[in-house]
Amino acid sequence: MTTSPWISRLLLHRNEYLASFSATLCIFMVLCTNAWSSPALPKLLNVPNPPLSITSGEGSWIVSIQAIGGIFGMILAGLTVDRFGRKWPFIASALPVIAGWIMIALARTALLLYIARFLFGISYGVAYGIVPIYIGEITSDGVRGAAASLITVLAKVGILFEYSVGPYVSFETLAWLSMVGPVLFLLTFVWMPESPHYLLGRGRIAEARRSLQWLRRTSAVEEELNCTRKSIERTASERGSMRELFLPAYRNNIIIVLILALGMQMSGIQAVLSYAQTIFSQISSDLTDAQMSIVLGVVQMVTVSFPVFLVDRVGRRPLLLWSGVGSCIGLLLVSIYFTLEAAGVNVESFGWISFVGLLFFVISYAFGMATVPFAIMSEIFPKNIRAHANALFGILSGVAIFAVLKLFQIALDNVGAYLPFWVFTVSIGLTFGFVFLYIPETKGKSLDEVQEIIAGWRRKRDSSKAVYVD
Repeated sequence: MTTSPWISRLLLHRNEYLASFSATLCIFMVLCTNAWSSPALPKLLNVPNPPLSITSGEGSWIVSIQAIGGIFGMILAGLTVDRFGRKWPFIASALPVIAGWIMIALARTALLLYIARFLFGISYGVAYGIVPIYIGEITSDGVRGAAASLITVLAKVGILFEYSVGPYVSFETLAWLSMVGPVLFLLTFVWMPESPHYLLGRGRIAEARRSLQWLRRTSAVEEELNCTRKSIERTASERGSMRELFLPAYRNNIIIVLILALGMQMSGIQAVLSYAQTIFSQISSDLTDAQMSIVLGVVQMVTVSFPVFLVDRVGRRPLLLWSGVGSCIGLLLVSIYFTLEAAGVNVESFGWISFVGLLFFVISYAFGMATVPFAIMSEIFPKNIRAHANALFGILSGVAIFAVLKLFQIALDNVGAYLPFWVFTVSIGLTFGFVFLYIPETKGKSLDEVQEIIAGWRRKRDSSKAVYVD
């Protein structure tokens, strides 16, 4: 009996996938904190005799303040990842999550919720600041995209966990059950190897060799070790800094960061996930808002798994483009529904169209926008500034997330749901255009080849603008 190619591929690179999966359990951990607001806010706002009482304004701060913590987390990741390695700062990111869940379980004032959410944001920023770097450095060229896509798969598992459990347990019990995230991450990742790139950069060659031998499942790693060492030596003379990101040589790289960071967040995906039950409560349907949230979580988890197998076959660029088209169509349906409702049109019998639109949006988003940017971010910058690039990506994302989450509740209370959804629709349309114009294909390329492609693309675009005169 023959084994299918993807199973053979999985078995061949199983240690790389194992380390990547263990690392992305940190993403499961922090996305549980992110999705907590969807089932928790209705309990605090609507359920009789809640453990503590909050206003909708306080609720919007509870949701959005995590994004501010995420900015500090990204900065912290950028400061520590090249000094202390990828592994131990990563492990330390579990501590604020543990402290935050304890605070939420015991909270009797909104202040404790603010502090807990800010701590969650720090862990969120550290996790997303380090995991693309770690996965990009431990994986082979042919599996890097699929391994990086695990980031979003585990994120959706975390969201589904909160959506499925949250509506049916008490506010305090949900916090204690959510402690499963940091426990699973710590129990598995503590055994995983440090990045060979980092070890070589610190002159710890024997440790780097052992790490690479375990990851590749072979002792014949000298050629790759030497190639990696030469790549590090090429950049060792220039110490990476945030300022270096803005040199002309990295202009296109920064354009890509801007497109990915702002395009992902201005699509409104964080608002949909954080306020899922609140949004669904405004849609007429035979399902309850909690049931619709669970359907949303299941659909996300299932569909987001497909890019893991497609990103290294189909490529990054096609997935992003098709994802943009589908997301725009889904958001357009939702925008039209809420616009007609605000205009006084009886849309009660068409609530299912809005629900389907939201599902189509999250499915399309999951097929590209949710996964591919992390594969791209793990490979477009040289090692000496990779951490700073991820920090910049996180800072931009954090600012955009905070603005979207805070303004979404304000628009919901004062204008109507149609306004933010029209903004999301236009934003995802613009993102499609920018991806089409500015993001090249990089599948199956080494890290050095990717950077050469982007540099060559910059030179090609510059030369195409040149004007020749006699």
